[in-house]
Amino acid sequence: MGDAASPDVAGLSKQLASSDPEQRAAAAELLSRAGDEAAAAAVSLVTACGDADDRVREFAVAALEDLGPPPAADVPPLIKLVDSPEPLVAYWAVTLLGRSGQDAAEAVAVLVACVESSTDLSVRQRAAWALGKIGPAAAAARGTLKRAVDQGDERLARLANEALEAIGS
Repeated sequence: MGDAASPDVAGLSKQLASSDPEQRAAAAELLSRAGDEAAAAAVSLVTACGDADDRVREFAVAALEDLGPPPAADVPPLIKLVDSPEPLVAYWAVTLLGRSGQDAAEAVAVLVACVESSTDLSVRQRAAWALGKIGPAAAAARGTLKRAVDQGDERLARLANEALEAIGS
């Protein structure tokens, strides 16, 4: 990490909030090439998924696809992003919470609400998946997941069943 080839992730994270779309796109592109080092910019990248500029969104998604779990300190700000009106922002916030596993136990209530009421089916599906990744700490989600099995979407039903298995009885 500390060598000359390492990107200035903190600087690039700040650059994602620039008023200049060229600056935001350049930062997102560099972060998309940073691999796991971009984890420190996870919240900024999720926020950038709602950018008005297509390039910024595409590079932010590319960076997020390559990330593992975000730092534990990012769980609270990611929880806040789950309610974003931008489906892509909500999807990636939920995804990173799922990647956090048990470290995201405090997100269970928000993820349950997401499974129950998100207007975007892919976000609802991802929230069911994330609850399964949290595992036994998501026991409060059992009722919601059982209802999700019967909501008529095959993928949501499969993910809800998998989550129920991971949570256990």
